[in-house]
Amino acid sequence: MCSDIAIRVKNVSKAYQIYDKPQDRLKQTLWRGHKQFYREFKALDDVSFEVKKGETVGIIGRNGSGKSTLLQIICGTLAPTSGVVQVNGRVAALLELGAGFNPDFTGKENVYMNASILGLSKEEIDAKYDDIVAFADIGDFIDQPVKTYSSGMYVRLAFAVIINVDADILVIDEALAVGDAFFTQKCMRYLRNFMETGTVLFVSHDTGAILSLCANSIYLKDGAIIVQGESKEIIKLYLEELYKVQQGDSVNTNSEVATTEIPELNGKHRRRDMRLDFINQTTLRNDIELFPFLSDASSFGKKGAEILSVKFFDEQENELKWVVGGEQVKLVIYCITNEFLLSPIVGFQIKDRLGQVVFADNTYTTYIDNPLSIKPSRSFNAIFEFYMPVLPVGDYSISPAIAAGTQEEHVQHHWVHDAVIFKVHTSSVCLGLVGLQMVNIKMNVL
Repeated sequence: MCSDIAIRVKNVSKAYQIYDKPQDRLKQTLWRGHKQFYREFKALDDVSFEVKKGETVGIIGRNGSGKSTLLQIICGTLAPTSGVVQVNGRVAALLELGAGFNPDFTGKENVYMNASILGLSKEEIDAKYDDIVAFADIGDFIDQPVKTYSSGMYVRLAFAVIINVDADILVIDEALAVGDAFFTQKCMRYLRNFMETGTVLFVSHDTGAILSLCANSIYLKDGAIIVQGESKEIIKLYLEELYKVQQGDSVNTNSEVATTEIPELNGKHRRRDMRLDFINQTTLRNDIELFPFLSDASSFGKKGAEILSVKFFDEQENELKWVVGGEQVKLVIYCITNEFLLSPIVGFQIKDRLGQVVFADNTYTTYIDNPLSIKPSRSFNAIFEFYMPVLPVGDYSISPAIAAGTQEEHVQHHWVHDAVIFKVHTSSVCLGLVGLQMVNIKMNVL
């Protein structure tokens, strides 16, 4: 096997014998080789591909396409009917919820059992146990049987184990869809760091997750590879096929053409999307719940300055606990200097549950011609005024940061991961990362 190949799957098939009646199994045993009393179902049919070291490859397909079967064969928990799988390196897998856990064992017992299956000795597990418990963050439940765990706690413990076994290859099957916003963001940070050097095989129905994480993907359908290549093109084909199944083939006609006419904007005044007046009277109003600043959130930096808090205000300077998408807000980041700060830059990122940056900004360009300097032990803040985008339903996080220097060359003094979590409960957005406020939309029949 070539040294730069992490996973090689060659002509792999997996067939199951389907019996219509229980007695057919006995008949098959008695008539072995002379008569067939079963139907053969091929979960995988002559699948071949390679994954290079350091690659992150997505696998996408509808339910029943063979994704989970393929992953189990790669991980060695299922044997192929025919074909060969070669793996170069230690594999850690997060498959279906709680796979590999004994429900009657405690969390601690399952940690030792799972880690030993993944190739760690007892001494290595002892050395890593505290890190596993800290990452899982399930408190005293670590000493309780895992059958008492919630689905989120299962995933926390399983993920905590696999990231501490020093794996070369991570195999993940939809598991990150379970869990709260804080833990999901923590997992995504780890995953993105691991992707810089390790190999990842990632299965998901979430096309956004595949596009965000995977440069290349494989499209499985009915146990066979339809196409493999650049994720963007694979997703296009997958969605096209998905809509064909749901709606049938579409027919294009040029008899009527719909157009969108957008009048020129008046730069002096903001034009309002009047639809919001109506939408905000319905259940589609973009209600966004804000949670308090987490002073103990994970962070890094030289600490020449620190971030103390992040808050939202309305135009009347009232602190907000809820925001309505489309309305004007002020995001205020409160800071303090611990040393003399020349050319400070304060900014923020707003990320979705996958860690994708939905939008971000900082103070650099505002003060590029007139940089500030701030003495030690001085409090200051940065205020960003904007119209809150209309966001799809889901969990989001705000990561504020303070640096000093220029956009290209700067010292990072304090970056706080997921300092504020907010939850979008309702939305009129059905596609995309954000919903734009349209000036005008209409259709003309030509």
